[in-house]
Amino acid sequence: DLDNDESLLPLTPGHEMVGRVVELGEGVTSLAVGERVVAYFYLSCWRCRACLSGRESRCERLAGWYGVHRDGGYAPMTVLPAGNAVLVPEGIDAAAATAIPDAIATPVHVCHTRLGLRPGDRVAVIGAGGGVGIHMLQVASAYGASVAGLERGERKLEVIERFGGIPLDSTDFSAVKLSDFGGEADAVIDLVGTPQSLAWGFEHLATGGRLCVLTTFRDVELRVDPRELVFRESSVIGSRYASRSELLEAAALVQSGRVTPVIGATAAPADVGDLHEELRAGNLEGRGALVWTGS
Repeated sequence: DLDNDESLLPLTPGHEMVGRVVELGEGVTSLAVGERVVAYFYLSCWRCRACLSGRESRCERLAGWYGVHRDGGYAPMTVLPAGNAVLVPEGIDAAAATAIPDAIATPVHVCHTRLGLRPGDRVAVIGAGGGVGIHMLQVASAYGASVAGLERGERKLEVIERFGGIPLDSTDFSAVKLSDFGGEADAVIDLVGTPQSLAWGFEHLATGGRLCVLTTFRDVELRVDPRELVFRESSVIGSRYASRSELLEAAALVQSGRVTPVIGATAAPADVGDLHEELRAGNLEGRGALVWTGS
């Protein structure tokens, strides 16, 4: 990861994978050679109560995820359990499809399952110009919400506006006002996770509003007045990844044209270092994709 958790290298990275089935293990009947799949990258057990109820991201025996705890997609071939291979429509470009298993599926889980967004909801997305954020904005809009996107820098604010969001400069959180929403949001989605962003998000909830937190850093705390939770019926919600069924919903949103995968750059394996530098510098629009010949 970029300056977050301790590195587990040496290991093949890459968790957002798309490819074709070239060989099946003994007894696998759910897939066929030649079919196109994306990877459900959580190493869920598929047997605990959460997994059996279709909530695989809450697996009680989660062993990690591909690309971090097990070899991932920065290789011409990857081995997956059949349960981790999810069929993806043929009509979606391969590079674009790499956004489905995380950058789009995660927003589906947030917007549909965790927040239950409805048409007319007013939503603020903090960090809406990033690789997940620009898809979060689109997914929230696809479910009928009006969306304001908070970001720093003209380039990211322009991207937010291009994809239908209300761009708000969050260089100084104390100056950010939700004037288009009457000052309050029905839901705030925080992809930044700093003390300032969390505090702003909670302070700008409408009565009955929900703050959804996805990004975590050590030693960052959210202080909440319990009276606000009670008297305004506010909620603070955590969210992590998605279920297999939500990957299918993400693919359907892309196939229908309601969500557009944003892939700012692609690279051949020999040039992946340059792609990483662009990501680290904040120069990529949306996601970057490593493309193998013939994919």
